Amino acid sequence: MKITATNGGGFAGITRSHEVDTAASPAGAALEAALAASPFFAAAVDGVDDDAGKIGADIPHWNITVEDGGRRHSVRFADDGSPAAARWRGLLDRILAA
Repeated sequence: MKITATNGGGFAGITRSHEVDTAASPAGAALEAALAASPFFAAAVDGVDDDAGKIGADIPHWNITVEDGGRRHSVRFADDGSPAAARWRGLLDRILAA
């Protein structure tokens, strides 16, 4: 399974990307379990209630993409501290720590 987390936005406008291959990562099994326990693959691409196109340029946002065999899914969310974004923040923290 390949997991990519890319962020952008914020006042500096810096973009960074973090990639994890769960087959090669010591945290791979835990990440796969976290994904299986989450609503990730059933979630809309815009993982929060508001439209990702309306995210202001000064608000950091993340795009998490998971590729597993022939299955590929992405979720975008504003990292604004809202309850809607919090459900993805835990998964994101696991990805960044891997």
